Amino acid sequence: MHLTSRAAALFAAVATLTGTVRAISKITREGRYLYQDDGTRFYIKGIAYQEQGAVVASADNPFGEPSSFIDPLAVPDACNRDLPFLQQLGVNAIRVYSVNSSLNHDGCMTAFSNAGIYTIIDLALPLNGSIDRLSPSWSSNILDQYIRTIDAFSKYDNVLAFNVGNEVVVNDGTAVAPYVKAAARDVKAYLRSKSSSVLVGYAAINGPSNFRDPLANYFSCDSTGGNSDATAIDLYGLNDYSWCGDSSFQQSYAGTFGDFAGYNVAAYLSEFGCVKSPPRLWTEVGAIFSTDMSPVWSGGVAFSYFPAQSADGQFGMVTISSDGKTVTTGDDFNRLKTQYNQATGPNSPAKGSAPAAAYPSCPTTNSTFVASTNLPPTPNESACNCLLSTLSCRFTPATNNYTAVVGQLLDTACSLVGQKGGNCDEIGGNGQTGVYGRLSGCDPTIKLSYVMSQNYQLNNRNAVACSFAGNGTVNPLAPSTNAAADAAASSCIANPSATFVPSAPASSGGSSSGNGASGGSSAGSGNGAVNLTGDSNALVGMTVMALLSIASAVWTLA
Repeated sequence: MHLTSRAAALFAAVATLTGTVRAISKITREGRYLYQDDGTRFYIKGIAYQEQGAVVASADNPFGEPSSFIDPLAVPDACNRDLPFLQQLGVNAIRVYSVNSSLNHDGCMTAFSNAGIYTIIDLALPLNGSIDRLSPSWSSNILDQYIRTIDAFSKYDNVLAFNVGNEVVVNDGTAVAPYVKAAARDVKAYLRSKSSSVLVGYAAINGPSNFRDPLANYFSCDSTGGNSDATAIDLYGLNDYSWCGDSSFQQSYAGTFGDFAGYNVAAYLSEFGCVKSPPRLWTEVGAIFSTDMSPVWSGGVAFSYFPAQSADGQFGMVTISSDGKTVTTGDDFNRLKTQYNQATGPNSPAKGSAPAAAYPSCPTTNSTFVASTNLPPTPNESACNCLLSTLSCRFTPATNNYTAVVGQLLDTACSLVGQKGGNCDEIGGNGQTGVYGRLSGCDPTIKLSYVMSQNYQLNNRNAVACSFAGNGTVNPLAPSTNAAADAAASSCIANPSATFVPSAPASSGGSSSGNGASGGSSAGSGNGAVNLTGDSNALVGMTVMALLSIASAVWTLA
């Protein structure tokens, strides 16, 4: 089937004139169920909606993350082109993996709202704009980016959820989980400060039950032990591709979903649609919206509207003409359309009779799940900026493409500090032990300035020790002695483990009037840090923070 962008626009205009446009219902969560304003149970009948970005394979990108992306909610012509097809599918939600908060999203968000389509928006951006599972950090630059996206979308009524991560935690890397949970805690606190009811979610990779089950429980538990939802997500997504071909609930889902029988928050399949046994028949839709799964599960998101190539095969359901104006649907699209339009989840339990939400204590660590319940602190941008002003040596990059050298310089600086008997513990952290350095929440460039300053002081304040091939400069306004520098730094970061409600970064809230798509990071925090751009090498060197632990740091920040 083909439809031009002009026809799509006409379709939307006719819908408006014929009175089919309505204010979209507010979705709320009660316990583990989602409800519309009228009390009807809400099931996510969604599709992943984002063109695949360019993936540059390299040793610095072991997980195949895209190095660029196209923001699908910033191209209104494309949204209007695709809207009739999304309506044919009968979807009520789209999942978008990366958005650029500096762009204008009015056209797409309004069109989708008028059509009754919600958005589930991932807050992370490729590479530098996400929590790195190899060398994790919950830092002010990432928090600021998340807040900018929240602020950019706060005026729209059809944002169902913000995801704080997608498949960040893997089976052999559960120590990153506290960083993601801290992100959920701070994002939830910020949303509540704005009186927003948008849900906070996470999308998990599937895996063996001894990994999958404690991970799900970890993200929905109360890490303080007080039956509070402050550190718990609202919406748990599972990327599950276990239903292949014409399977059955008992063969593909019964075991996995039985493990969630007592789950305490809303859950859905954040991705589904196996391509290993083509053709994709989408018969799992009938199971997802059946009484077998409705007691716990609230729908799912089919993957993917746009072509998406993977090692397993091609996931896309439509192709777009080279001029971007015409959509051609495939057999996957037509089969999903049939299944989605036949699916209606049971309208039970009734709103008001759902069990009240409870937030149990977090699961204990074991040999397969090592995440601590002690979470990283809320990134404190003002404290980090205060610290920066006291540092003896400042990162002043010698090139405009400085993002690429930050990681390399951290490697070099931490190595040199270690050789002198110091370490980089203050800028790192450990999600397994729950111990986090006092600077762990600072922007990476401030961390680099700190380590440069350590090296400078350990070398008797020799200016050469601050240079780092012209990327460091002595700060003439810094305290003139090591003891005075220590005292000033300690006064800046007086309460390094504090949690609090984050505030918007200074430059947050504005959107440009452009309607193009853009790749890269919305970096820049309106503070004293050097801004990071979307480069795959920026944080590579921060792996050294988990490796160096030699004697005591010169700057104890006691």
